[in-house]
Amino acid sequence: MMIDMSSEERELAGMVREFAEAVVAPQAYEADRTHTLSMEVVAQMGDLGLFGLPFPEEHGGQGGDYFALCLAIEGLGRVDQSIAITLEAGVSLGAMPVFRFGSDAQKAELLPDLLAGRALAGFGLTEPEAGSDAGATRTTARLDGGEWVIEGSKQFITNSGTPITRFVTVTAVTGESEVNGRVRKEISTIIVPNGTPGFTVQPAYDKVGWHASDTHPLTFDGTRVPEENLLGERGRGFANFLSILDEGRIAIAALSTGAAEGCLEAAVDYAKSRTIFGSALSTRQNAQFTLARMRARVHSARLAWHHAARLRDAGRPFGEEAAIAKLIAGDAAMDNARDATQIFGGNGFMNEYPVARHFRDSKILEIGEGTTEVQLLVIARALGLAG
Repeated sequence: MMIDMSSEERELAGMVREFAEAVVAPQAYEADRTHTLSMEVVAQMGDLGLFGLPFPEEHGGQGGDYFALCLAIEGLGRVDQSIAITLEAGVSLGAMPVFRFGSDAQKAELLPDLLAGRALAGFGLTEPEAGSDAGATRTTARLDGGEWVIEGSKQFITNSGTPITRFVTVTAVTGESEVNGRVRKEISTIIVPNGTPGFTVQPAYDKVGWHASDTHPLTFDGTRVPEENLLGERGRGFANFLSILDEGRIAIAALSTGAAEGCLEAAVDYAKSRTIFGSALSTRQNAQFTLARMRARVHSARLAWHHAARLRDAGRPFGEEAAIAKLIAGDAAMDNARDATQIFGGNGFMNEYPVARHFRDSKILEIGEGTTEVQLLVIARALGLAG
């Protein structure tokens, strides 16, 4: 199902779908079972130009837009959410901050490999006491002899410990100011190359889902990096991150839509082939109604992220629409995963079936890059409701 798309966009969606079916899907079960991100698949995504989709050609990108990136993420999410989030985070949280806020020297040094898929990067925002409340950041960075000295920790950082991870960008408190009698933290973003002394990538998490996605806690103990590793303007780290987060919500909505569609397709195929009391499960009205609701969720989710992405690419405000898209699509993924598992019955509880993986994977879509509650808060504020 493709809505208001150009021939080039349809071609891209078809290419990603073929790649997902031929390359990604066959390795998904084993990668999930062994908690292993396939660097071969990542390299092939790089060869296809997926990591460079929304970036200008002058930086090594494909000259596309954010809509094109989201098409690719949706196509991958349909068969393997771990691979889809690797692409989403690699672009939205890895390369995009450098492209949007980096100096010319930082762009020249870092973007070519990131956009080619030869390198990955993480974004270190979340901490044990600072998730949705990013203003509660405790990690600090102080200048000493032309270097930033970083102390603190981060958690749930995607793409931070792969064999090709080049760096992480971390938010840190770099000072304080008083505004109307209240002390406010000055939060900046700093690039920390992997392998820097004092920077430790801790062992990977044992997660409920997204087993093949690379996710680690990070610690910084007297970590020193050059002063020029500041990314963007000092004190603008939190504001810059919020703009990146709005875009990321559209991408997560696209991923969620792909997951919801993957569950629908699997459930339809299974219902047609499963015989119960002498007839196909698909002939039962209760199964038909379940599948019809699943179809409606996919359609609504896709409309929502398409709209938000088109607004973003047109340079128009899109924050509320991004929140709506993530809310609708995240719910669609989780609801479709649950219903697909029910259609499959006992088989749906077996990890060899993709719907079981989607059931485990989809819950994070209601949490990551802004929880459901945060999306509701954003929408409520857009309605002029004070909190």
